[in-house]
Amino acid sequence: MVPCPVPVAGYAELHALSNFSFQRGASHPEELVARAHALGYTALAITDECSVAGMVRAHTEAKKFGLKLLPGAEFVLAEGCSLVALAHNLTGWGNLCEFITAARCVASKGHYRVSWQSNNFALLQDCELLLSFDRSTQGAITFEAVSAHCIRARALFGVRVWLAVELFCGLDDVLWLHQLQQASRLTGVPLVAAGDVHMHAFT
Repeated sequence: MVPCPVPVAGYAELHALSNFSFQRGASHPEELVARAHALGYTALAITDECSVAGMVRAHTEAKKFGLKLLPGAEFVLAEGCSLVALAHNLTGWGNLCEFITAARCVASKGHYRVSWQSNNFALLQDCELLLSFDRSTQGAITFEAVSAHCIRARALFGVRVWLAVELFCGLDDVLWLHQLQQASRLTGVPLVAAGDVHMHAFT
């Protein structure tokens, strides 16, 4: 989360990884929760990669602050695209855990496998879904690739899928936002702001 001099009222972070995402997240779930509260966020989603291991710690900390915690997980697909699933309710939470188990059972220990072709996405019917794209993936994130993923996700999830707008003060932010807006208009997948958070503060 970027240092902020004043609270950001009304914002909910929908895509945050803790140190339970090995070699990706840098902060403990408790630190992410405390920082979200300090920034005045209305809610925080903990979305570790194919894992809900940090949710207990995050839940305990969120109760202290009265912060709404959104349980979820992230799944990396091909071409630098990630699918972020946020459970709506207890049924969604249980099915998300089942989806994680299934994804890990078909891969070697410590790994998982998720693709549009091979997984039972019906398990995510009680979840909200975000598509997030990693722009550091060289040559893979084209307008055509973004649109193709949106079309596939829209067919599977209908109105429950969103296209995450994650801008990091890069030189290409304006162009990237324009591409996302075009893909949204073309496919009918609406845009939503997210941060792709990997740490609670810069040091």
